[in-house]
Amino acid sequence: MRKLVVAFVVLAGFAGLIGVGAMTMLMTGGGGRANWSTCSSDLGPWGDGAERGESDASKLTEESIGIVQRIIEIGQQRGLPPRAWQIAIQAGKTESNLVNVFHGDRDSLGIFQMRPSMGWGSAQQVTDVDYAINKFYDVLLEVPGWEDMRPGTAAQKVERSAFPLRYHKWEPMAAHLVSVQGDVSGFSGCEDLPSAGVLAGQAIQYANAQLGKPYVWGAAGPDSFDCSGLTQQAWKAAGVEIPKYSQTQYFQGGVHVPLNQAQPGDLVFWGTGRDPNGIHHVAIYLGDEQVLHAPQPGESVEVEKLWDGGELLPDVVRPAADTPPQQAAVPAGGGQR
Repeated sequence: MRKLVVAFVVLAGFAGLIGVGAMTMLMTGGGGRANWSTCSSDLGPWGDGAERGESDASKLTEESIGIVQRIIEIGQQRGLPPRAWQIAIQAGKTESNLVNVFHGDRDSLGIFQMRPSMGWGSAQQVTDVDYAINKFYDVLLEVPGWEDMRPGTAAQKVERSAFPLRYHKWEPMAAHLVSVQGDVSGFSGCEDLPSAGVLAGQAIQYANAQLGKPYVWGAAGPDSFDCSGLTQQAWKAAGVEIPKYSQTQYFQGGVHVPLNQAQPGDLVFWGTGRDPNGIHHVAIYLGDEQVLHAPQPGESVEVEKLWDGGELLPDVVRPAADTPPQQAAVPAGGGQR
């Protein structure tokens, strides 16, 4: 949450508050999507997802690439969508580095570190590559709503790990492998969505509909929100997945753009000492020095003037972009608070 008391500090180097002109006309209704993945800002060509995914994939051994190919082949044979392949790849990378290992924690074995003692099959079975892949898919298909989950979340539902967040790390790599090894067009799932301006309009439209709803820490709707829950759900309404927490939204929510080039829909952040590692609040920029946000306990979702307070970060995050950041030239800046 933002601090209760903020001092006015002019952020050196920021352009004057000129604001952004009229917002792109809002469009209702869902846009088209790529055929295998909900759009994820972390994978988009405007973030570092594509580069990281390709880099991580290039480090895999020949054995690991062979296992990836088999995961995809079996998925295709079973008529499973590419998202299922991605989930299995992320799980295998996390559990075994996509290697058919014959050792692990307690009696965990194979690509997915399946435990015979937990009913996954015999030791011989779970170390058989085809058996293990098919068994993983069998269990995945029993997870309610797996198709709509973030791939790492679905992988956790299958694996039931004590470290549930670790599967997300390999999301860009798995997406890259699905595209390259599986010959699937579309890398992030964002390619067939409407233009960035239309998406931002849809996100703002959703956020506007939440005005007056109370701030509740950790909430992400529909009746209450915290700051990052509101921004996450607003962009989700536009078809773009961003992480839940404000700090991860800054690091993994899209491309960084200088604050003086902010456009409506961009995410604006505040952090102690202007340090990204100290981020404690996020808001949606509306243009014309205005932000929409869920302020803090005891307050409600509201629109107010953009403030600085010595904590406004010099970069905003754009979850969806279809032009290079340097081409955006209409400035914004930090005002009094």
